[in-house]
Amino acid sequence: MCGRTACSLGADNLRRACAYRDRRGRRRQPDWVREERYQPSYNKGPQSSGPVLLSRRHLHQDADSSERVLMDMRWGLVPSWFKSDDPSKLQFNTSNCRSDTMLKKSSYKGALLKGKRCVVLADGFYEWQQQQSGGKQPYFIYFPQTKDTVGEGTEGDEEWKGWRLLTMAGIFDCWEPPSGGEMLYTYTIITVDASKDVSFIHHRMPAILDGDEAIRKWLDFAEVPTQEAVKLIQPTENIVFHPVSTFVNSIRNNTPECVAPIELGAKKEVKATPSNKVLLGWLKNSQEGSPQKKENDLPKWKSQFIHSPSPKKTSADILQQWLGKQGEPAAKKHKA
Repeated sequence: MCGRTACSLGADNLRRACAYRDRRGRRRQPDWVREERYQPSYNKGPQSSGPVLLSRRHLHQDADSSERVLMDMRWGLVPSWFKSDDPSKLQFNTSNCRSDTMLKKSSYKGALLKGKRCVVLADGFYEWQQQQSGGKQPYFIYFPQTKDTVGEGTEGDEEWKGWRLLTMAGIFDCWEPPSGGEMLYTYTIITVDASKDVSFIHHRMPAILDGDEAIRKWLDFAEVPTQEAVKLIQPTENIVFHPVSTFVNSIRNNTPECVAPIELGAKKEVKATPSNKVLLGWLKNSQEGSPQKKENDLPKWKSQFIHSPSPKKTSADILQQWLGKQGEPAAKKHKA
C-alpha cells in the first residue's frame, strides 16, 4: 500500500524536475495549475494535498494531449457521482486503489475509462514493517539516484540534475458539490503486489512508472486507450530503501529527520557528523518554497547512516552524494 509520502521540492524545482519532451520532440516543463496551493512536505498523508501530473487536455479540450500540467490535488479520490455536500462523509478509504479491482469498483472504473489518469509525484514513500515485538519499523523507499545527482542544479541547466522523483500511477476525478461551489480535484494511488526486494517490508506497493515513456503512455489518454495503459501497472524492482526513525509516525512531524537514514539496533545516541550535516543541508535547500526552520530548531540527530554489510548490495542513490562519498550508501536492496 502507500499511506505516506514525502515531496520536499519547492514549486519551481518540482516543475524543472518534471521536464519532458512533447509529441514534436521539444523539451518542455509542465505549467503549474493552482501553484499557490502547493506546500512541500516531508510527511504527506491522505486528505492532504500533493502534486500530480496530468494531460493538459483534461483542462483544455483543444490542447495537445501530450502536453502536461502540474496540479495540486487532494489525496483520497472523491467520485464525481458522490451526492453528499461533504466529501469527508465518503464511507470508504480511497487513498489507494488495487490494480486488480480498479476496473470493477465504481469509485475508480468511471474515471479510469474516461482517461482520468495522473502521475503522483514524491521524493519517495514510507512503508511500515511489522516487527515480531509488535512494533512497526518505518522505511523510506525511492528511485536509485545517479552518482552525478546534485542538490538542485542551476536554472540554466538544460537537464534537471537534482533528486529523481518517484512517479506513481494514479487515477483522479473532479467532484462538484451538489449545491454548487468550487470543483474538488482528488486522486488515488494505484497499488500492486510488492516486488521481491521490498516484500519483506509490506506485501503491497505503489504502481511505479519507471521512465518518461511509461509516464507518456499513462498520461496521454487520447493516444493510449485504457486497456493498453493498464499494462504499465506492474511491480518494479528499480527501487532502493533505508530504515528511518519512528519520528515519521506522527503526521505532525515535517522536517528532514523524517527521511534521514538510521542504523537499526543502535543502542546509543550517535553524535551529528559532517555527513549528517551534508544530508540536512541538501534537504533544507531543496524545499525553496516550504516553511523553513533554523538549523538549531530541527530535531537533534539520533541516528547515523547505515553501514551494514549485505551480499550483492548494488544501490546507487543520492545518499552517496550527500555523504560526499565518505562512506557506504545508506540505501540498500533486500535480497531473499
